[in-house]
Amino acid sequence: MSSKPEQKETHQANGAVLPIVPVDCVTSPNRGQLVEPSNFLGPNGDGVEVVVLESRANAKGVREEDALLENGSQSNESDDTSTDRGPEPASPLKETSFSIGLQVLFPFLLAGFGTVAAGMVLDIVQHWDVFKYVTEVFILVPALLGLKGNLEMTLASRLSTAANIGQMDTPKELWKMITGNMALIQVQATVVGFLASIAAVIFGWIPDGHFSIDHAVLLCASSVATAFIASLVLGMIMIGVIIGSRKMGINPDNVATPIAASLGDLITLALLSGISWGLYKELESKAYVNPLVCAFFIALLPIWIIIAKRNAATREVLYSGWEPVIIAMAISSVGGLILDRTVSDPNFAGMAVFTPVINGVGGNLVAVQASRISTYLHMSGMPGESSETAPRKCPSPCSTFFSSDVNSRSARVLFLLVVPGHLVFLYTISSMQGGHTTLTLIFIVFYMTAALLQVLILLYIADWMVHWMWGRDLDPDNFSIPYLTALGDLIGTGLLALSFHVLWLIGDRDSDVGD
Repeated sequence: MSSKPEQKETHQANGAVLPIVPVDCVTSPNRGQLVEPSNFLGPNGDGVEVVVLESRANAKGVREEDALLENGSQSNESDDTSTDRGPEPASPLKETSFSIGLQVLFPFLLAGFGTVAAGMVLDIVQHWDVFKYVTEVFILVPALLGLKGNLEMTLASRLSTAANIGQMDTPKELWKMITGNMALIQVQATVVGFLASIAAVIFGWIPDGHFSIDHAVLLCASSVATAFIASLVLGMIMIGVIIGSRKMGINPDNVATPIAASLGDLITLALLSGISWGLYKELESKAYVNPLVCAFFIALLPIWIIIAKRNAATREVLYSGWEPVIIAMAISSVGGLILDRTVSDPNFAGMAVFTPVINGVGGNLVAVQASRISTYLHMSGMPGESSETAPRKCPSPCSTFFSSDVNSRSARVLFLLVVPGHLVFLYTISSMQGGHTTLTLIFIVFYMTAALLQVLILLYIADWMVHWMWGRDLDPDNFSIPYLTALGDLIGTGLLALSFHVLWLIGDRDSDVGD
């Protein structure tokens, strides 16, 4: 321990720099008030050397010395106003219902149109040879589209929280967050893509017992390449969106996850279709291309692992973030099984075009809510710490939707967006003659009932799950969104299939849902 007391500096409004000493060395009764120079004399009356250090701003733009003085003293208002502070980041907790709805509306509509476009693309590419003769590619669709919930939307939530709590305000911190998180999602995308191809091979083999090694390698190469490229493109887009929203004074929680969802379905499905089609064409003449593609992306894994391990923010996710990703993929596969069994019946073939929309909208809205709750909790401490903002273990529906706190307000706003949003998307599908579906009043009523019930369940589960994970020392940004979006796929597909069955039973054949 040094014999000399540690010396610091404080800034006054006139720019003068005066030294201060630690609290235990100052006998002045008011620690917020600068002591006289005589108080800096040593015990023998000799002067103590004062070293003036350059003051640096912390991540939130507040001087470190000023923050210490503010936390350690009861300084008056004049002292606070005279402190040299940088700009404080906008707090998402001061938003009104109108501002939340205004910020969410455009990304929400953009995300919805993205799911509509993905449905139309799937309606076109299903007639390609690769989808006809390698039917297991259809099994890859829900698993790879689910990557937007497992990886990209989790990345968006993680970066939004980091931006809101001031961990991306300096260029050094920004670059560190970007490199670590981009490397992390490449590791996750490669592994999940490989596991999804194995699941597709198994599910394709079980019904008829037929197995083709060429088709298995094609599925592996297509899945891994699609997951890798889609995650790379969407990750860079997410970083740009979050940085831009911060500069524009918009809460990234409100816009990042819906934009990730809007582009995720369309980009992933387009990449899967194009890559699988190209590899299928090379299957007969150049059979070595498929295993080379698969081996190339898997060989890059050690590089991304090393980069992700060097970042403390992503190191923990690299080791512990696999459970939600893999379980979410399994949950989405169950939803895909329901979809496959339903659309295989000619009476319900028209359901396919609506499934990406209802699942996408539900997943987008609950991801926004989960990201906002997670940010709210992070502003009060770290996961696992006792906090007044992480109260009950199992909230009541009234506290989730009708209380006065900011998270309940955002839940109401997001729930109210369901009906007008789906009406716009249904009209778009109808005008484009997607699925050859004619909309009737009773069909719209059943569809809206399924959509509202889906979002209602998801928002309630999000309120419980995020707080529960927080209390168990799990970061909700990394763990909650994969589960919630996968549950959105399962609940949405199940309710939509049930609606189509009920419509058929009551005889609403005029809607032509099966054409």
